[in-house]
Amino acid sequence: MNKIIPFLLGAFLIVLGGCDVQSQAQLGNILKQIPSAGNPTTFEMAEGIKQALTFGTSAGADKLAAKDGFLGNMAVKILFPTEAQKVEKTLRTLGLGSLADNVVTSLNRAAEDAAKEAKPIFVSAIKQMTISDATNILLGNNDAATAYFKRVTTSQLLEKFKPVVNNSLNKVGATKYWGDAALQYNRLPLVNPVNTDLSAYVAQKAIEGMFIQIAQEELKIRNDFNSRSTTLLQKVFGYADRNK
Repeated sequence: MNKIIPFLLGAFLIVLGGCDVQSQAQLGNILKQIPSAGNPTTFEMAEGIKQALTFGTSAGADKLAAKDGFLGNMAVKILFPTEAQKVEKTLRTLGLGSLADNVVTSLNRAAEDAAKEAKPIFVSAIKQMTISDATNILLGNNDAATAYFKRVTTSQLLEKFKPVVNNSLNKVGATKYWGDAALQYNRLPLVNPVNTDLSAYVAQKAIEGMFIQIAQEELKIRNDFNSRSTTLLQKVFGYADRNK
């Protein structure tokens, strides 16, 4: 097999010499995509990291968009806003724990709905990635890809998530549950009234949870050989392992 590859490459070069410029360019692109022995080319590194990130972001978004993707995952589960945790504590003390539970469940359901909007944004960011971006991610820190996505997708995610979260909060009754909870709390004597913007809060927490999940998927590809499911991924990340 090792003798066949040089022979085929030689044949390509002979043909290449007799082709017009357009055909030469097409054959050149084909040659770039033939996996070579040894270290990966810059083209292979770029394609490998894009392949890995496509797998990882797709898996991460699907997990969080599923029922209980947020609610059942303690790493990303959305709780009462910090400034409103005293509300939750008070409600539970007063025997209104079910109301507090309804608020938490509805916040996470809204985040799960929003997560469905994330995949196209990540796919677009991967397509726009340069060879330099891909190389820096491949040979960078274990969270280099996550950092890249934070930099290039956060504003788009926030723009997409906010209306989805707002609609979902209304759909699952979160606005009502939160209004009831805040009303019960604000009626208590000697308390400072709370007025949290739930849509903005849930959208931001959903994005934070998304990046936590993406970071976990990134670590799998980098550290778990079994997650390198294609020959290209094995070659590219094997090279990264040797050069860190």
